[in-house]
Amino acid sequence: MQTKPRRCPSGVPGLDEVLFGGLIAERMYLVDGNPGAGKTTLALQFLIEGARLGERCLYVTLSETAMELRAVADSHEWNLDGIDIVELIVDEGALEEGAQLTMMHASEVELTETTGKLIEALDRLNPARLVVDSLSELRLLAQTSLRYRRQILALKQLFLGRTCTVIMLDDRTAEGPDLQLHSIAHGVISLESRTPAYGQSRREVQVRKFRASQFVSGLHDFTIYRGGITVFPRLVAAEHLVSFRRSMIESGVAKLDSLMGGGIDRGTSTLLTGPPGCGKSTIAIQYANAAASRGDHAAVFMFDETKGALLTRCAGLGMQLNEGPGSKELELRQIDPAEVSPGEFVTLVRRSVEENNAKVIVIDSLNGYLNSMPQDHYLTAQLHELLTYLNNRGVATFLVVAQTGLMGPSMSAPVEASYLADAVVVLRYFEHRGSVKKAISALKKRTGGHEGAIREIWFDENGIHLSDPLLNLRGILTGVPTEVDLPSDAAGAAPRA
Repeated sequence: MQTKPRRCPSGVPGLDEVLFGGLIAERMYLVDGNPGAGKTTLALQFLIEGARLGERCLYVTLSETAMELRAVADSHEWNLDGIDIVELIVDEGALEEGAQLTMMHASEVELTETTGKLIEALDRLNPARLVVDSLSELRLLAQTSLRYRRQILALKQLFLGRTCTVIMLDDRTAEGPDLQLHSIAHGVISLESRTPAYGQSRREVQVRKFRASQFVSGLHDFTIYRGGITVFPRLVAAEHLVSFRRSMIESGVAKLDSLMGGGIDRGTSTLLTGPPGCGKSTIAIQYANAAASRGDHAAVFMFDETKGALLTRCAGLGMQLNEGPGSKELELRQIDPAEVSPGEFVTLVRRSVEENNAKVIVIDSLNGYLNSMPQDHYLTAQLHELLTYLNNRGVATFLVVAQTGLMGPSMSAPVEASYLADAVVVLRYFEHRGSVKKAISALKKRTGGHEGAIREIWFDENGIHLSDPLLNLRGILTGVPTEVDLPSDAAGAAPRA
């Protein structure tokens, strides 16, 4: 029976999930990226993990000095004990005129000496993990692409004869990715960094090649903070299917639950849409707080409103929020779309579900979520994957979308997400007898029945209130309804969808 190859943990949070368990041991890998992309940081984390596991680790540097490497480690508060650092810097005195008699070009002498020192270090230290930084120096010494390729192939054969997992770094000074290196290496990991029009730089990692193993393809966001690189794997919802008990989540407001056919089903998503200030966020918080009061955990991710403003508003409605990460508690997370990448946000949601067992998730709002995306057309695909994941985990998700405009048929949303949601609730302002009022209606619910009626909704210090169905008004959703006479048998009737 064929045995599975031994895996070598990378030491980078999230990267092993992308690699389905880590690097395959005793192979040669290429990590490439432009200067400043994070190659050295990733390499040091790889070696620090090896030292933690009791493995012999070696960092061979042809560019940065040992002092510079230790400065990088100090900036992350890392200890490099257990990691040998070898500087392969050619002795300048050996190349001075008259120092040696040779028919070879100086670069050939340097390449030969550099390779010899590398072999000597391998023989002397016999490391289980090796980093060579960087190949651009070897490329310059080789001068020709043929000689450089032969040199890399020779090194690969040298490494294959040892029980050593090798990472070679390349800074793309050869005007872009070196496809020759890609063909030789067992796996290729590329680091990218780009700067949007506003906000911090967006960093992404991509596994371009990984022989004899599955991996999560595509781009994955990552960050570099004190403590090193953290990768946020691209979400694949199909890999997170779990069984759960089907049940309804009630809001605690009787007429609101009646409007929604008894409540919101677990494992579904509900879109709350309407103009600013009409109460969308309040309704979403009501469902989350009601779930927490019954013993569940709920999480609210706020893109637009500050935590302080939310707490003040809820207190004014008589709504007491019990904050915390556990059951019977509500987690409030304020998200800055200029600082948090889409992948990092998805990871925060996943942690709330998988670690804190959240049963209700509120994203307030999709307008802010849209602003976190570097390109608008990626939003729908990523949102679909996130909602599918949450549905697969039995979570009730509430999405808030603020429409532009206040009244009339000209209102529109910045993103069309109604087809993604299982239920759609619309709120509207309307004018009636000299006052501006608010109306609510359920337009869609895939998992069961709901009222087709339109009710008035208002908020005060005692919470959320809904009227009986507004049967005597026609044209409420236009903003300027007209009164109509009702048949004698229609009073009190609530039409069902």
